[in-house]
Amino acid sequence: MRKFLSLFTDSYREFRHVNTITTCAVFGAMSVLLGYYSIRVTPYLKIGFSALPNELVDYLFGPVVGALFGGGMDLIKFMLNPTDGFNPGFTFTAMLAPFIYGVFLYKRPLSLPRMLAAKFVVIIVCNILLNTYFLSLITGNGYLAMMPQRIIKNLVQWPVDSLLFILVARALERAGAFRLIHK
Repeated sequence: MRKFLSLFTDSYREFRHVNTITTCAVFGAMSVLLGYYSIRVTPYLKIGFSALPNELVDYLFGPVVGALFGGGMDLIKFMLNPTDGFNPGFTFTAMLAPFIYGVFLYKRPLSLPRMLAAKFVVIIVCNILLNTYFLSLITGNGYLAMMPQRIIKNLVQWPVDSLLFILVARALERAGAFRLIHK
């Protein structure tokens, strides 16, 4: 239990380092840029890779930094490109997902099974259950009516996103980028 709680205190202490703030800023800029290249399949279903930099922040700095970064990025992205209606519920899930990733990934070895498990929990809790609910509130469409297309999209994207994260994170690790960040 003590080890689990130390994840949160250690993650909170990451804010003491200038490297944490600057790395978050760089990954935030990458996330915004990648967000402009997402593909809208339907008005309420889009495929994109802007979550990849966010997941790297969660892996590097943990659940506390990840949650605050995720919430901040959600607000920044909405202000830069307000295509959908604003709902604080989306900001909540934008904070909850990095929190979950941080719990699974922070200070743990990179592995595809760990990332698949983290991504699966985020997909079920955040993407399918919560975001579908918030979308149904905004659009007036039925919650259960929206569920099938969201389940299919998330289950198809689940292994792809997980593998992409592992490949990018390992490449950055091999290049020594993570050692520079945690100097």
